[in-house]
Amino acid sequence: MRLVVLIILFLFALTPAFCQTTVVVAADGSGEYTSLQAAIDASRAFAPGGVVIHLKNGIYKEKVTIPSWRTNISIIGEDAEHTIITWDNYSGQEGIHTFNSYTMKVEGNDFYAENITIQNTAGRDVGQGVALHVEADRAEFYNCRIIANQDTLYAGVDNSRQYYRNCFIEGTTDFIFGPATAVFDNCVILCKKDSYITAASTSPHQQFGFVFLHCELKVSDEAEKVYLGRPWRDYAKTVFINTKMDAKIRPEGWHNWKRPEAEKTVFYAEYNSTGKVAETAERVSWSKQLSKAEAKAYTIKNILSLAGSWMPKSIKN
Repeated sequence: MRLVVLIILFLFALTPAFCQTTVVVAADGSGEYTSLQAAIDASRAFAPGGVVIHLKNGIYKEKVTIPSWRTNISIIGEDAEHTIITWDNYSGQEGIHTFNSYTMKVEGNDFYAENITIQNTAGRDVGQGVALHVEADRAEFYNCRIIANQDTLYAGVDNSRQYYRNCFIEGTTDFIFGPATAVFDNCVILCKKDSYITAASTSPHQQFGFVFLHCELKVSDEAEKVYLGRPWRDYAKTVFINTKMDAKIRPEGWHNWKRPEAEKTVFYAEYNSTGKVAETAERVSWSKQLSKAEAKAYTIKNILSLAGSWMPKSIKN
């Protein structure tokens, strides 16, 4: 009887329901779909083997949503600079606010994206216009470009773990914001305005918030003085480790958002910052310079595995 059960389970594992589904999306009509959203909508809910969407080079002007029941979806572009998902909503348009202004929203867990650009082209002076909004747990972006102005990347919900590796992220004000636990590994961050790079809203029970590892912070020619961050909520956590910083980063580093009471609860820290701004003597007194021993706790495994074991694909492969 046991042998029969094993055979049945083996046969089920070979059925399409348990196999990975692969589809091709091409703007020029050479794939199975011309729209990324159409491919997502056609995929099976909670597909056991996952869905891989190969996105060919092209400009995909569409507002994309990966709902919570579309789990284990991977979007693999041909080339990050030439595989572009774009939209132009912004807060202030009729029916549009910060949290629905996104170009792409990811709610389905175990999401993976590689070699794509996600951009919001609403414009620089119109207010909040999100390029990428992520609420999924175990969401990973590898070699992606995330581009907008104010509020480029919303790393949303406090039980979400997100990993960005070899990504390029640009914006103007608070352009990496939200409550998620998020690691930025070997990323290039470009600030285009005298403003603030991060605006974390970490919940009090979270050990980690935003952690930048081996990143490079750049400032555009037109900007002169840029803050590392300010607290959207009182318990904001943001840490930069082994990060190269542009000389235009303000020597004080951080801002309290005109709420002195937040200084008692935020955790803003650095370790081994490099570049002309590496002299940290003028940092605000309520920020911290980590010791070597303290910095050792900031490993990808420690940060991302607290709520259950997870190591991103781009690390394991």
